[in-house]
Amino acid sequence: MSTPVTAVSQRLHRAVRAIGDPPSAPGWNHSELHDLLDTTALRPASVLVAIVERADGPSALFTQRTDHLAQHAGQVSFPGGGVDPGDRDAVATALRETHEEVGIDRSKIHPFGYLDCLETVSGFCVTPVVADLDADYSATPNPAEVAAVFEVPLAFFIDPANLRRRRIDYRGRPREIFEFSYAGRIIWGATAAMLLSLVRRMDALK
Repeated sequence: MSTPVTAVSQRLHRAVRAIGDPPSAPGWNHSELHDLLDTTALRPASVLVAIVERADGPSALFTQRTDHLAQHAGQVSFPGGGVDPGDRDAVATALRETHEEVGIDRSKIHPFGYLDCLETVSGFCVTPVVADLDADYSATPNPAEVAAVFEVPLAFFIDPANLRRRRIDYRGRPREIFEFSYAGRIIWGATAAMLLSLVRRMDALK
């Protein structure tokens, strides 16, 4: 028996950019970074914001990176990475990277939209691809990249009480960063910013 689609999932589907309307650079946070980075040299990348419909509501899929990676070691992130020359579009990149990182079969993933692009201090302009993920998916993390795969209820991010803001110094200038803490894991940086973008789009439909 299939899990019924909740009102939250319906609002999510309405909130994102349509699959036929992919976003383009610059990122929605361009004004924050343009004087800190050479944003003309940002590498295009894509991540998969995979939504799983559960009995108590939708959840989002995350990975925790291994501790030995040169970039983002130990961090929580969406599966994804840089665009390869053979990738047809952002969706192709997100699907390829998801399969390479966590082994989820592409037939289980159903892209339906996008969030706006996000620029990162690590030098990427990221296109988040939003997709439904079949609840019976099977994940086989690549041990060279991914230490764990887990889900977090979308309702947790929608609750404004769970969003934390911190100010840090980056290259001599103060910056505000966002973070969520769930079950002992900290979700921060670009991943938290993409989640905030999603929540803001959903809030706009209330």
